[in-house]
Amino acid sequence: MLTVEIDKVCYIVSLARQFDADMPEDDEDPGSDLGGDEFDEIDEDSEIHEESLVEDEIHEFVNRLNEDEAAEIVALAWVGRGSYGRDEWEQAMEEARRNANERTAEYLMGMPLLADYLEEGLAAFDLSCGG
Repeated sequence: MLTVEIDKVCYIVSLARQFDADMPEDDEDPGSDLGGDEFDEIDEDSEIHEESLVEDEIHEFVNRLNEDEAAEIVALAWVGRGSYGRDEWEQAMEEARRNANERTAEYLMGMPLLADYLEEGLAAFDLSCGG
């Protein structure tokens, strides 16, 4: 059923995990460290820069996928999210193809649990990034 290379899915999973790890927690209060100095600012700038690089890499990678691969990544995320079951793969693919556009990378990045969804989607097909 899946034609996209598992390595490509796993690469996106890896990047999405790295991106999620670089994101600040919602409950972090930037003003809570009143004793901080300019080194903290440098670290924050570095983290923002690294986050941006990872985000750019995800966008570039997804944008280089062919239409079928991109549709499969989206459909796989939907299966992992529970929007479709494994037995509804063809419907998920039809919907992903119908909604395909130049903003696929942005759509995927908008999924807060993208890495989890992709891994769950792979698991639905008895596949994994672990081997």
